[in-house]
Amino acid sequence: MSEIRNFTLNFGPQHPAAHGVLRLVLEMDGEVIERADPHIGLLHRATEKLAESKPFNQSIGYMDRLDYVSMMCNEHGYVLAMEKLLGIEPPLRAQYIRVMFDEVTRILNHLLWLGAHGLDIGAMTAFLYTFREREDLMDCYEAVSGTRMHATYYRPGGVYRDLPEQMPQYETSKWHSQKDVDRKNTDRQGSLLDFLEAFTERFPGCVDEYETLLTDNRIWKQRTVGIGVVSPERAMQLGFTGAMLRGSGIEWDLRKKQPYEVYDRMQFDIPVGVTGDCYDRYLVRVEEMRQSNRIIRQCIKWLRNNQGPVMLDDAKLAPPRRETMKADMEALIHHFKLFTEGFCVPAGEAYAAVEHPKGEFGIYLVSDGANKPYRLKVRAPGFAHLSAMDEMVRGHMLADVVAIIGTQDIVFGEIDR
Repeated sequence: MSEIRNFTLNFGPQHPAAHGVLRLVLEMDGEVIERADPHIGLLHRATEKLAESKPFNQSIGYMDRLDYVSMMCNEHGYVLAMEKLLGIEPPLRAQYIRVMFDEVTRILNHLLWLGAHGLDIGAMTAFLYTFREREDLMDCYEAVSGTRMHATYYRPGGVYRDLPEQMPQYETSKWHSQKDVDRKNTDRQGSLLDFLEAFTERFPGCVDEYETLLTDNRIWKQRTVGIGVVSPERAMQLGFTGAMLRGSGIEWDLRKKQPYEVYDRMQFDIPVGVTGDCYDRYLVRVEEMRQSNRIIRQCIKWLRNNQGPVMLDDAKLAPPRRETMKADMEALIHHFKLFTEGFCVPAGEAYAAVEHPKGEFGIYLVSDGANKPYRLKVRAPGFAHLSAMDEMVRGHMLADVVAIIGTQDIVFGEIDR
């Protein structure tokens, strides 16, 4: 017999499952993987270094671009770290708005994850279904911030502005008839809260549709059950957080264990897995969407009944109202100084972490008393997960690499930051 040797295979970066920036060097024994070496560095953003050359408030927009699927959650971690150093607390209404949008972001993230993960493994329809719901939530982003993705909506001391009283409407065009437009505008007659409430009423039915397609689908189960198993002890040793840790059966969620904003007032459950395989992590994330839906409904109820400011009344941190700025010299000076110099933050260091859709997203911020950070370090959840790739794929087939990349829910902006 001829001698069979191991061979090395380049997986990615152009592979669709590798998101264009992950290069995996696989050592194969036939179809079986013996070693996987992830190479990063194809998307180096230098966010942490760039933040050191900009005033504190000008780096909020950079945070959106770290994990460009969970925009507002990234901002939240950074803004919390700034607020810790400044020793301020945003108004209660702003805290509820932040929690509501964190959960909107979690659903947005999991919808994209479910659609893309399904597509990687060969399930086409789920992708089309999930994007249908994402579109509504993107409209909520656009309504509050003016942009669909990189919102820059959270600010130190609160949020950019209160929730709008009306939603943008569709208009007739050569692509959309009056009948189409009327149907699409049915839920858009009221405020953003009305629109979001209508969404939360129909969303559990949408999740049921995804589960009908996938949960008991034998092909889906063949591709995910028993694949990429991580024991609870090993998951903790590897630094897993979020659904990767909960999928292994460990009930750890910062929203419950180290509550921030108003999460301690919310009623929700933490879903956990049993075996720690790709299928369990899928079930955990699907249930997280249902729990996020519950939290959004609680926030909507509170926000309807309680008005109030959404930003601290501090001219050093918040820009003046536009009409005041046009008429009052003092306000104009504050406005100009805030948007050119920013504000000085007391010397010290702070770490703030949020339960990001992918795990624990932390910001370690060091200030030397100037208007720019002395040092900024991002604790990205995906980085720890990717480092476990070698361990998770050993002994599996080449096709399982795609399922494991999918279950890790990797976005490279935060890994190669």
